[in-house]
Amino acid sequence: MTVLVRDLRSDDPADVAAFARVRHRAVPFILWTPESVVHRLVHTPPGARSRSLVAEEDGEVVGTAQIGLVHDSAEPGPAFLNVYVHPERLRRGAGGLLVRTAEEYLTGEGATKLYSWVLDEPANLAFAERHGYERRRAAYFLRLDLANAALPPLWSPPPGAELRTAADFADDPRPVFELDAESVADEPGDVGVEFTDYEAWLAETWRHPLLDRELTTVVVVDGRPAAFSVAYTDGTRYSTAMTGTVRAHRGRGLARLAKTASLHRARAAGYTEALTGNDTDNGPMLAINKWLGYEICATEVRHVRELG
Repeated sequence: MTVLVRDLRSDDPADVAAFARVRHRAVPFILWTPESVVHRLVHTPPGARSRSLVAEEDGEVVGTAQIGLVHDSAEPGPAFLNVYVHPERLRRGAGGLLVRTAEEYLTGEGATKLYSWVLDEPANLAFAERHGYERRRAAYFLRLDLANAALPPLWSPPPGAELRTAADFADDPRPVFELDAESVADEPGDVGVEFTDYEAWLAETWRHPLLDRELTTVVVVDGRPAAFSVAYTDGTRYSTAMTGTVRAHRGRGLARLAKTASLHRARAAGYTEALTGNDTDNGPMLAINKWLGYEICATEVRHVRELG
């Protein structure tokens, strides 16, 4: 048995497909496609120093890692490494080698604090602890049986508001960018991020291969986007990537309206499963998802290792 770590060959369809397949087996609650894997690698800004790694065992891809600096952080030094190994290839050295390779690279790029998501399972948590990572906050993966769920009926928007889709902003998506930037700034998290680069947002987010603009629902108030629910689809599954409201319009139920409308559209389009994720401290969004019928299906724990 020989395990080695190398960079993902983004120009090799078979290699990319193997990366996506391992990710799907390890974390089936997130949508992974070959196109989305390549998109993330190609369109992450140069300042992130991003890399995608694979671990091979006797020529077979058995582990993956996505690593880089948090380039849009308000503070210098944070970096991320998320390592996942095929569940049938655990405890054979792939995970440890991926972590060591990632840490060596990120340290060389100036990282001072390493963040990693770890599935809340005894073996995974013990692995992180052995490598010097400490537990921080947690997040839930949630699932909705969209085929059989009793979705709340869709109600009319309040006066001055209307339901639209992201596709309606195809000619000028900047208003959606501004909504996204304000919403993300207030999300729970370890590292504060700022969306200031519109062109980068267009490349990374607006042109993301999983983004479904017809199912992404936007609540417009007095002509400006005020709330939205971002939909990702892979042809068979639907996932909510983000739901948020600008500060001036919070407390009016607009995020709930956007997500409910998006789910109704998704079911009408033939999707039978809906996925999402929430920080355990995000009480308002967890309440909305519980009201919609989502159930927690797994938990992941944010870990950190401070260098130096």
